Amino acid sequence: MKYSLIAVITGIVTAATLSLTGPCLASAVCPKDKMGVNIRPQNSTPGKGVTDKVLGQIDLSKEPIAVAGRLFRLRKLVIQPGGVVPWHSHMDRPAIIIITKGTIVEYASNCSVPIVHHTGDVTEETHMVSHWWRNETKKPVELYATDLFPTKMMGTPEQHEM
Repeated sequence: MKYSLIAVITGIVTAATLSLTGPCLASAVCPKDKMGVNIRPQNSTPGKGVTDKVLGQIDLSKEPIAVAGRLFRLRKLVIQPGGVVPWHSHMDRPAIIIITKGTIVEYASNCSVPIVHHTGDVTEETHMVSHWWRNETKKPVELYATDLFPTKMMGTPEQHEM
């Protein structure tokens, strides 16, 4: 029951975020014939050229939903040309991303080919994916991320990864 409420809260914030981008919403996904479990090996490319600003967060343990150890966050990330969001997992941190400016490439553990995301694309990041992202264009990419961040990860590198 608690996770259903979390989904509702995530949906409301995501809908509000999406309303900022207008009617061009889409979703880039892995082609079905290229999907699999852990078919892309972990990548060790270090992160670079990424700014990550927390725009707001709610400690869910202090809300009626009473989910201990979770922050509901909204962040803005800007990835510079050639910038990399390093390999990370969403095993314990579901997220929803919307690309609001530019084009960025995702390299996901469950897809054998790169996934190209454009302005207006939305991606759902669940426990089924580990991945990394790279801006392969000559212009900055801007995106917004909502997630249910485990407070036990505060102060770790994953605190500022998509």
